[in-house]
Amino acid sequence: MIKTEINNALEVLNQSKTLLYPTDTVWGIGCDATCENAVATVFKIKQRSESKSLIVLVANIEMLKKYVDSISEEVENLLKKPIKPTSIIYNNPKRLAKNVIASDNTVAIRIVQNTFCKQLITAFGKPIVSTSANISGNPTPKSFKEIDQPILDSVDYIVNLHREEVNAKSSTIIKVGGNGELIVLRD
Repeated sequence: MIKTEINNALEVLNQSKTLLYPTDTVWGIGCDATCENAVATVFKIKQRSESKSLIVLVANIEMLKKYVDSISEEVENLLKKPIKPTSIIYNNPKRLAKNVIASDNTVAIRIVQNTFCKQLITAFGKPIVSTSANISGNPTPKSFKEIDQPILDSVDYIVNLHREEVNAKSSTIIKVGGNGELIVLRD
């Protein structure tokens, strides 16, 4: 089942289309994080201004290093022993779609812990966008059944896994400060 869903999701990602999928936090709307048109579609689905940033998911530290200039030893140590899903805001990202990067030239990236996501991103070979499956400003759905119909109708593919699970947690968000210090923005 998981292999079939990975293949289906890969087909969608390779066509620069959008998908709705379970992550290591809440259900996400995703696409190829290196494709501006696909990212623009995600903003349209969420009815969200492109000035708001999105989270990007990678499979591992090696993939992360392709999209950020440097990772401090402190951040690398944090990533090696994650206690819970943690998105870190990095300065000066590279090789990502311009519209996935915030106006201050930063991007939040998370190394996924979810098996499906890790296998999908590894097979895809590029990062994917992950933003909660809701219209901007509406409550974040804690399970698949809480996702509003307009979202379900707007994506190109809905992954058929983990639809009964409830997950109320969002990721911790940490920003790397100017002198390398870690600032917790959301716990």
